[in-house]
Amino acid sequence: MGLYKGCGIELDHRFEPGKRDLISDVAGVTVGHCTKKSADGSVNTGVTVIMPHTGNIFREKLFAGSAVINGFGKTAGLVQIEELGTLESPIFMTNTLSVGTVLTGAVRYMLSQCPEIGDTTGTVNCLVTECNDGFLNDIRGLHVSEEDVFAAIGNASADFAEGAVGGGTGMKMMGLKGGIGSASRLCPIGDETYTIGALTMTNYGSMRDLTVAGDKIGRRISKQAEEDKGSCIIVIATDAPLSDRQLRRLASRSAHALARTGSYSGNGSGDVAVAFSTANRIPHAPESAALDIKMLAEDCMSLIFEAGTEAMEEALLSSLVHADTVRGFRDRTLKSLREYL
Repeated sequence: MGLYKGCGIELDHRFEPGKRDLISDVAGVTVGHCTKKSADGSVNTGVTVIMPHTGNIFREKLFAGSAVINGFGKTAGLVQIEELGTLESPIFMTNTLSVGTVLTGAVRYMLSQCPEIGDTTGTVNCLVTECNDGFLNDIRGLHVSEEDVFAAIGNASADFAEGAVGGGTGMKMMGLKGGIGSASRLCPIGDETYTIGALTMTNYGSMRDLTVAGDKIGRRISKQAEEDKGSCIIVIATDAPLSDRQLRRLASRSAHALARTGSYSGNGSGDVAVAFSTANRIPHAPESAALDIKMLAEDCMSLIFEAGTEAMEEALLSSLVHADTVRGFRDRTLKSLREYL
């Protein structure tokens, strides 16, 4: 048992968290936010970006895999990841109606980093994920701009805020204020200790179903049942040498983490997970026809799944713990879980 980030919630865990207990415990991974809020409360939105490593992600791609737990979503960029098994851009998070704007901003960023894109080589597959923040945000106002993409990238750091920030500014989880959450776990395998980190953007579930460590605490807050709808984006990073197939398997375990918090991924929920590994760099222009790739033995994957599920579960709950109460669009208010602890 461990005290959950100093907030009075105890979670059983087998694996120790990393130094920061954030996705950035995976070396080279950084996170940046651009938060958009208006004085009258009508604007609560933004952009969050995950930078997968410190080099040029287009020229040095990473193995990646995804899992669509429920496909009521508008994420851009998954098709090529599923086909080729590689990640070649930062990972962006925003609101549903701003996917197009953020995608254009992401492309502009990649073009600025790689003059060869669309000229002497092919185009780029940018990954933009989303949730609907229309409860607290005037989503029809399209307040996110391409400049916000560059601002989020410019703010990327190993130390970053959680809660109602960036893409998570206007999100609602289990009838409470959700947003951005993150956690990490250290996974000893043989002579190595690997790090698995998770970052979530939470916008799903019914308060009545909110569950922490098996305790349905939501029913002590409200007995009113509401439909499990919204969305959740889960990103998993690891330095364990996993293939794209193994990463797809790891991403699919996000369903278990969601279930532990009380979600059943209702019809209107867009629940998408993306996992990537920093262990192998895949050159865009390889010098030889065959590449040397390191891959973890299949018999070790159960430990990866368990540690990854722990990190994802904590990241989901961390978005609640760190989010402040917000009064938003049309005076709608979502309270912080901390008000009930």
